[in-house]
Amino acid sequence: MTATAGSASLWRKAGRRFARNRAAMASVVVLALITLASIIVPITWHFGIEDASWESILTPPSLADGHWFGTDANGRDLFVRTLYGGRISLAIGVLTTIVALAIGVTWGAVAGFTGGRVDGLMMRFVDVLYSLPLIFFIIILVTVFGRNIFLVFVGIGAVEWLTMSRIVRGQTLSVKTREFVDAAVAIGVSRGAILARHVVPNVLGPVIVYVTLLIPTNIIVESYLSFLGLGVQEPLTSWGLLISQGAGQLEQAPWLLAFPAAFLAVTMFCFNFIGDGLRDALDPRDR
Repeated sequence: MTATAGSASLWRKAGRRFARNRAAMASVVVLALITLASIIVPITWHFGIEDASWESILTPPSLADGHWFGTDANGRDLFVRTLYGGRISLAIGVLTTIVALAIGVTWGAVAGFTGGRVDGLMMRFVDVLYSLPLIFFIIILVTVFGRNIFLVFVGIGAVEWLTMSRIVRGQTLSVKTREFVDAAVAIGVSRGAILARHVVPNVLGPVIVYVTLLIPTNIIVESYLSFLGLGVQEPLTSWGLLISQGAGQLEQAPWLLAFPAAFLAVTMFCFNFIGDGLRDALDPRDR
């Protein structure tokens, strides 16, 4: 059996083990429903995210008047705003994770496979970036360039790839000593081809698990920044911004905090259960 065929077989077995994990599969379904609702509802709902009504200020949740989650201090429908906020929060979580994945995997694989002085210099650069606090970096960006949602992507993505690179480097140091890598070197395969065909595919297991944990981490970071007023700004909204606004109306209108916080919490649980399921499915001891 070739290394490629063996890897494909292991991935199929891991997929079957993951499918048997009820908590993980239920989380996939719930997360898919939240994602679909976040995409579809803001387009089709009878209230827009900026539709305000002075007659419906701080209205409690009610099915009769169509405000399922109630309204905010400006008379805007909280249901559509919560799901639109989910669209922004999930987009930030996924896109910043993709950035971290691309940079971290490339950086870590090159550093681990090259080794020597190059590896040392590359990882010392990672250590230097680790010393920069994320909130300080975001404040500098906002001060210099103004508040922009693009800065949220840049700020989070510029930091979150560091741990990814360390994970990939450690896995690469192990993989590059395997027999199939030695065989590829012996027959003259280029370093780039070895990295792309042999090293990276064999380090994806831990990377995939870490990605499922990094997405909720990035969503929480965005929520934290928006809560402090450094993230998403009106007229856009996100779960963090909605939670920040709801916290100020907690006694008068607790639903403004309860619903976006509940969506955020459920999403975090879903990603964590999926991560646990992938970790168990990809555990080498079960292969």
